[in-house]
Amino acid sequence: MFRDRLDAARQLTVRLAHLKPDRPLVLAIPRGAVPMARQLADALEADLDVVLVRKLGAPGEPEVAVGSVDESGWVWVAPHAARFGADQDYLASETARQLERIRERRRRYSPIHAPVAVRGRTVIVVDDGLATGATMVAALHSLRQQQPARLVCAVPVASPEALALVQPLADEVVCLLVPDRFQAVGQFYRDFPQVSDDEVEALLRD
Repeated sequence: MFRDRLDAARQLTVRLAHLKPDRPLVLAIPRGAVPMARQLADALEADLDVVLVRKLGAPGEPEVAVGSVDESGWVWVAPHAARFGADQDYLASETARQLERIRERRRRYSPIHAPVAVRGRTVIVVDDGLATGATMVAALHSLRQQQPARLVCAVPVASPEALALVQPLADEVVCLLVPDRFQAVGQFYRDFPQVSDDEVEALLRD
């Protein structure tokens, strides 16, 4: 159990301290991971940015991930997508909807914080937890195409299934807690408030 996202970030910092000499780039999956990434970046004397990806929600159950999409439009479809009624037409429509959300965020964030180049850098991708791992899959795939020197996935908590899914996609995975019984990321935090776009903008501006 973590007190809050900042407590989780402090604990992750200890496990990531060996990367500090690399002056890494810390990338957050908005919005929840941005406060964590800000703290990590400050502690590691690293650059901070966001990686824009979205999960594809199941028909009638938007909180259930049946896939994910990155900023380029690359799509990952979960093996269980058809079981939730996510056929090709639905996935195409949901992908278009989530890509528009990504573009909205890019339009909102970029004037405040120009994107940082990934090529040749040690890159740490941060999220506040992995339930299905869908958005992290899209993030790691997107960043791998940009040729980082080293790609690290850092999360406080993950389900065993999500951890197994993302491990082959990163050069290093740092995860503090892998509980057998996993229902939602928020159950492992005492305080787990929503993070607003205004908060994200303030953190990126800092």
